[in-house]
Amino acid sequence: RHALKQPIHKGIPRLEARRYISLYQEEPLHNEVLLSFTKLDFNLLQEQHQKELGNLTRWWKDLDVERKFPFARDRLVEMYLWMSGVYFELEYEATREILTKVFSIVTIIDDIYDVYGTLEELELFTEAIERWDVEAKDGLPEYMQACYKIVLDLYDEIGYEVTRKGRSDCLFYAKEAMKNQVRAYFTEAKWFHQNHIPTMEEYMPIALPTTAVELLLVMLLLGMGDTVTKDVFDWLLYSNPKMVNAVKVVCRLMDDIAGHKFEQERGHGPSSVECFMKQYGVTEEEAKEELHNQVANAWKDINEGLCCSTNVSRQLLVRILNFTRVVHVVYRDEIDLYTHAGTKLKEHVTNLYVNPLPM
Repeated sequence: RHALKQPIHKGIPRLEARRYISLYQEEPLHNEVLLSFTKLDFNLLQEQHQKELGNLTRWWKDLDVERKFPFARDRLVEMYLWMSGVYFELEYEATREILTKVFSIVTIIDDIYDVYGTLEELELFTEAIERWDVEAKDGLPEYMQACYKIVLDLYDEIGYEVTRKGRSDCLFYAKEAMKNQVRAYFTEAKWFHQNHIPTMEEYMPIALPTTAVELLLVMLLLGMGDTVTKDVFDWLLYSNPKMVNAVKVVCRLMDDIAGHKFEQERGHGPSSVECFMKQYGVTEEEAKEELHNQVANAWKDINEGLCCSTNVSRQLLVRILNFTRVVHVVYRDEIDLYTHAGTKLKEHVTNLYVNPLPM
């Protein structure tokens, strides 16, 4: 029954491992030594993840997010689950930390564009990100100044690390990905203020960058060290690779299907559901059915990208797959577990970061 709703191929590896360990333990002919080592491995890595979460929680509190950005979603733990779903191995502690920090801040920026900033303020913030200069914050409202400073400080931290490793040229790509992100956010904000519902052909090229997939993958590449060349960054940002585009489609459409009603209630721009309904004159359920079909086709493109030979390393492709797996878990059954972190997501957090496996 579980596999019908959550195929292993689309599951978060550590969650699926924990589930399988419990099932394997019930097998009459299980190997006791193998089982013990497996549990030990799971519990030791869980301790490492607990330590990282503690450090990130202190960083988050030091930012004073609750006071500075009371309108924003506080989703640090959920974001850590997402990023550790992409890179769970022990040796990627620094990568998990950077990814969680960057995307926790992206969530704040997303909420600024979606629910809080005026169009005039959003234009100023977009221009400030384009300039990428500490002096650009002077014309921003106070809450945007605080957010802008956090972004620049965080990128300075990333820049220090990549420069120390002799990869300072790669920081350019991380900045470009963030600029692409806010440009797309601003276009969506203009649509909302103009009461404009675009066609799907107009919507998707703007909505896909707002998934932050490109930004995530650039940060992943930065964490992979010398194995990643400039050509790989160019492949990611400028060649529109089929597999990466498919990941964006899965993320965008599953997010839209799960969250469009809530987002309409809180004053968000149109989602793919509204765009499809208007363009083709269909019901909400008919629109969702077609979008689910597009998600299924995108998964086929992802699987094709994994199976076919490519100049991009298998290691990176697996990380891309892992990101999509987390998307599937978070937005499965048309429920947005990231925005509405209810019982199911808390269960995942508890299984991964709170309760060790009994030895």
